[in-house]
Amino acid sequence: MSTVPESVFETVDNLLTDLERDREVRVALAVARGSHAWGAASPESDYDVGFVFVPDDLRSYAHLAGPPETIHEAADTDDGDVELQGWDVRTFARLLADSNDGAIDLLRSPIRYRVAYEPAGLADYVKRTYNPMDLYHAWRGIATSNYRKYISHHLVRNDDAIFPILETREDEYVVATRDGADDAGSDDGTRTILVDDERFAETQTKPTVKRNLTIHRAAMSARYLKATGERDSHELPVIEFDRFLDEQAPSVFDADRIERARALLERKRAGDGSVPIGDAVGREFAHPPHEIDPGRHARSGPDPERLDEFVDELIAAVQ
Repeated sequence: MSTVPESVFETVDNLLTDLERDREVRVALAVARGSHAWGAASPESDYDVGFVFVPDDLRSYAHLAGPPETIHEAADTDDGDVELQGWDVRTFARLLADSNDGAIDLLRSPIRYRVAYEPAGLADYVKRTYNPMDLYHAWRGIATSNYRKYISHHLVRNDDAIFPILETREDEYVVATRDGADDAGSDDGTRTILVDDERFAETQTKPTVKRNLTIHRAAMSARYLKATGERDSHELPVIEFDRFLDEQAPSVFDADRIERARALLERKRAGDGSVPIGDAVGREFAHPPHEIDPGRHARSGPDPERLDEFVDELIAAVQ
């Protein structure tokens, strides 16, 4: 059931029509992205719109400058802030060929603002052929980078090496040295750094409900894909996070982990997304294994020639 008021559909459609005129493109598919797409929106949430466009003049693909690969616009409307982020059809196809999580989710969004091109056939094909290893690492990257940026309390050295802070003492920090830093440290993977060591700066974290939920969802998606792949299915997590927690997560995660994620989801929906809550994920869970067996989890991905056929259909829908 859509969490988007009817007035927003009209607002987005008008914005897309203006964009088509100003940018000389045609929008083939436009959907909700972000919290509205996966069921975590609050009354204060912005409206993120992802779309695929085709240039009016296809000859521009042969020109030296070429058409824009992406379009990004924002608007302040009576319905709230609307952010439009689009890929041209060629870029979109390349992202699907690479099993990009954002492109796959654009096809699966349950909220559609503009459907000149019906994506069901393409979505079904990508679901059957995506490369699980590429998608696993995409989700893993979202979890680890957001944890490092927003949750993990760490020191950054002047060469950008990162050292997660394990303990803060009166005149020194105890930090971990196993996350890509080149310092050997002690045998247990730690070292001490003096508070007044000018080579290091302490980060300021933003461990909010929203950030914790983003990390939880990405880490659970990566771990779910890996676990089901080890059972020879590589089941794609559904995009609606509450459905995932109800229907799919229990086969992989314990009740405590599911309830942690569900509590964050409910708080985000209630409008508490910006409330600081510390680390509600846990460092270990936020870092799914970097190494997974390619023999079990890798496959070639969507066939470029088959994707080209879908591209032809998408272009025909708006020409």
